[in-house]
Amino acid sequence: MIITYKSVTGEVTEVEVSEEIGNFILDSRREEHNDNERHRYHQEFSLDNLVYEGSVYASADSEPASSLIRKEKDAEREELLSRLTEVQRRRLEKVMDGMSIAAITREEHGSYNSIKESVEKARQKLKKYL
Repeated sequence: MIITYKSVTGEVTEVEVSEEIGNFILDSRREEHNDNERHRYHQEFSLDNLVYEGSVYASADSEPASSLIRKEKDAEREELLSRLTEVQRRRLEKVMDGMSIAAITREEHGSYNSIKESVEKARQKLKKYL
């Protein structure tokens, strides 16, 4: 009996084996296929669904590469912001979130010019590292 193996590169190899071993291999393959089918049938959402059901179940966030890139960017951002004083960091993050200098002044009960100067110094400090 001839058993065929197909590698991930597409290379096909044929091996001649005895009937007993050949039947065992074919039965094993059949059992594995049936188990996979049963598992896929009972799992509504799984990685296998991407192959069987298409990109309906996929999202950009589920890709390992985009997750890794996002983590690296977050780490870079944290490293940069860690170089600022606590006050500069807090104020710059508020500006980055869309708050105006005037709104920060009202919230912190401070002077408009001192808060503006603090944010500007934070920006200048970050520019040195970029």
